[in-house]
Amino acid sequence: MARPVVHTDSLRQELLVVTADLVDRDGPARVTLRDVAAAARTSTTAVYSLFGGKSQLLTAVVDDGFRSFRDSQLAASPGGLQSLGVAYRDWALQHTSLYRLMFGGALAGYVDCQPSPEVAADAMEPLLDAVASAQAAGNLLEAPTEVVAVAIWGQVHGLVSLELAQVGPPDADWAAAYGAALDAVARGWAA
Repeated sequence: MARPVVHTDSLRQELLVVTADLVDRDGPARVTLRDVAAAARTSTTAVYSLFGGKSQLLTAVVDDGFRSFRDSQLAASPGGLQSLGVAYRDWALQHTSLYRLMFGGALAGYVDCQPSPEVAADAMEPLLDAVASAQAAGNLLEAPTEVVAVAIWGQVHGLVSLELAQVGPPDADWAAAYGAALDAVARGWAA
């Protein structure tokens, strides 16, 4: 009797990374499960076994990205809002394919692929906690925590997205611009 094939966590992770890179490079419509399997040096059967189909694989890629992002934010959270802002850009620059898939909207236009609501919400928890802590300490303006957190996220997200898209002056010093933006955000919301 044949033994069932066991697919490891490392193969699952490799498939997620390969899929993000392929979709970022070629677009979701052009990437097939066969392409993903070949790039990961496995079979399409393994991809189907681990994820189901293309839509489920793409959702898993986006969810994995939000989990990785959350982990980086949790690691930075003891340093407060400034550290979260720095970690945001660092993570995006280290995971450009994932960042573009998570926030670029390319997947949603192709398949029903949105992050799982609880995974996306979890990714924002470190920022919400940092805003609430800063407000409790009297360091941030009193306003609904969610409003402040979303406003801050939108400001850092916009600049990072421009940097990754290379929209701006050809000689832009993105690190300096980002640092200045973080300082401006801190001053703008200071109590």
